[in-house]
Amino acid sequence: MKKNHEIDYKISGEEMQCIEIELDPNETVISEPGSFMMMEEGIQMETLFGDGSQNQGGVLGKLFSAGKRLLTGENLFMTAFTNIGTGKKHATFASPYPGKIIPMDLSLLNGKMICQKDSFLCAAKGVSVGIEFQKKLGTGLFGGEGFIMQKLEGDGMAFVHAGGNIIEKDLKAGELIKIDTGCIVAFTSGVDYDIQFVGGIKNTLFGGEGLFFATLRGPGKVWIQSLPISRLAGRILAYGTGTRKEEGSILGGIGNLLDGDS
Repeated sequence: MKKNHEIDYKISGEEMQCIEIELDPNETVISEPGSFMMMEEGIQMETLFGDGSQNQGGVLGKLFSAGKRLLTGENLFMTAFTNIGTGKKHATFASPYPGKIIPMDLSLLNGKMICQKDSFLCAAKGVSVGIEFQKKLGTGLFGGEGFIMQKLEGDGMAFVHAGGNIIEKDLKAGELIKIDTGCIVAFTSGVDYDIQFVGGIKNTLFGGEGLFFATLRGPGKVWIQSLPISRLAGRILAYGTGTRKEEGSILGGIGNLLDGDS
């Protein structure tokens, strides 16, 4: 028997997706502050202190779980939406930037998922949103995500958001895949995560892809995003504050003039 609330859902949209959660009477969905879009009458909104799980263990447990969330850069509070009426009610949550919403049934994923920071969107009440420390020194220092990632635990539905298109891979035991550190969205607990030096002086100086990439070794599932928000933000910042990388000095000036940028 599941400990977490069982919720139904519908994902709408292509590049700017939103998710509609269907709640039976007394069912609850938890979300990160700022992801709420709309809800029907009969749903009560409540601010929770901590990670949203049902077994935080009193005041000290709530303080500890809230502190863990603070380490991952998340808000100390979460928001719970409960159907206090009769009949089915709906609450809708929106993704924060272009990309895809990924539904994850934790009961089919050994009850635990490791995710990048800021990826969690919403989940059935009872799902714990905590932290996962990277045990290897190199992973923490050079992994791009630091020592700490998000950890989702429970047996209910959880929903994470990632940028661009999403690729899901099933890694067999011992199978290895090398990924740009920012492109990792999530992986199951059985996957071994490490960092590898790119190597080669030309690759290091002129490759433009950074000095390190992540290695993920199976068995387990891996979700990969094509457009990390950090990459998108970096391109926008470079476009707005400097010359265009793809244009030479002469054509760049002419292009900017024709575009009305000069």
